Amino acid sequence: MTKIFSLFNATLLCSVLLYTGCSKEQKQQETKTIPPLEVEVISVKKEPIPIWKRYTGTTKASSDQEVRARVSGILEKRYFKDGELVKKGQKLFKIEQSEYIAALNAAKAKKAQDEASLALAAADVERYTPLVKEGLAPRATLEQYQAKKAGLEAAIAGDIAQINKAKIELSYTIIKAPISGRVSARHVDVGNLVGQGEATLLTTIVSVDPLYAYFSPSQNDVRDFTKYKNKEKPDAFIVVQGSRKDIRLNGYVDFSNNMVDPLTSTITMRATIKNPNTEVLPGTFVYVNIFVNDKYNFLMVPPEVIFADQLGKYVYIVDENNKAKRVDIETGYTSKYLTSVTKGLKDGDKLIISGLVKIKPGRVVKPKDVTQTKGAQAIIKNNHLVPQER
Repeated sequence: MTKIFSLFNATLLCSVLLYTGCSKEQKQQETKTIPPLEVEVISVKKEPIPIWKRYTGTTKASSDQEVRARVSGILEKRYFKDGELVKKGQKLFKIEQSEYIAALNAAKAKKAQDEASLALAAADVERYTPLVKEGLAPRATLEQYQAKKAGLEAAIAGDIAQINKAKIELSYTIIKAPISGRVSARHVDVGNLVGQGEATLLTTIVSVDPLYAYFSPSQNDVRDFTKYKNKEKPDAFIVVQGSRKDIRLNGYVDFSNNMVDPLTSTITMRATIKNPNTEVLPGTFVYVNIFVNDKYNFLMVPPEVIFADQLGKYVYIVDENNKAKRVDIETGYTSKYLTSVTKGLKDGDKLIISGLVKIKPGRVVKPKDVTQTKGAQAIIKNNHLVPQER
């Protein structure tokens, strides 16, 4: 029995040793057959990078004009469609003109009548002047004609003023756009009496090119912004996020309020934005991006390549043996597109930016350098993060 048991143990031991040897050989064979992981890398370095700060904001019309009736009458015509774009000086409404044409003609007739009387009075003065000098006519009569002539000249001046007034009132019957912009819906329909005892509101026009974008950075941000900006009117652009594609419009910062909001410790600022195609309307929620400076050096990396765990933030680089290596880092300034690394990386490090879900420390990789197309400078160029020429 003992011999049988010993023989069984020996057989079992040989089987275990044989299995272990096969497993090790199989693992070594698998290791040899796993190809290097192809990854994209960018070579990082500290260099001047344009700094942009991003805030949420709201757009507002650069001009908001009410269009009102300045004379009374029946609204006769409307020359626009509700909500369309109009240009400055474009006709919008017409008020019935017959009354004002009649008033103008009456003023002109009165002037013609007074001019005829003036001509007669001037002739009388001319005729009596030599007679009075020779003592053939009384001076009182000449003075009466002279006074009559002066009165008629004054009356004609009044007639001219009345004609000008009548022309102005007649011109008010054609109501034109005071500014270029988008017109609202009409407030009064054709056929209604307007301007009777009040300046009836007919419609409104908002100017949307340029467009204002208001945002509220913290007072600390404004202080830094004022200290480090290198343009009197720093560049800005707004982004409107859409379901299909984002809309981006360029402009510049031209206003900062002179008071801090005590409730939020923020300061209201404004960017003037070019909006030639009226893509963005007043009241739109936008992201406002403000250029600060491009004179300082940073080592920047794309934020999506940064990982974090209990030990902190880290990235993967390729070491001298073409193996993935974890590098713990510390970060500073960050934006949507780039994050500055203040500690952990050095100039020339090859940062892995693709295949990150498969990366493990020590894994052999086959790096492909894409610094020219996906490095920090390429990101800046592709996203137009450079100061605008104005």
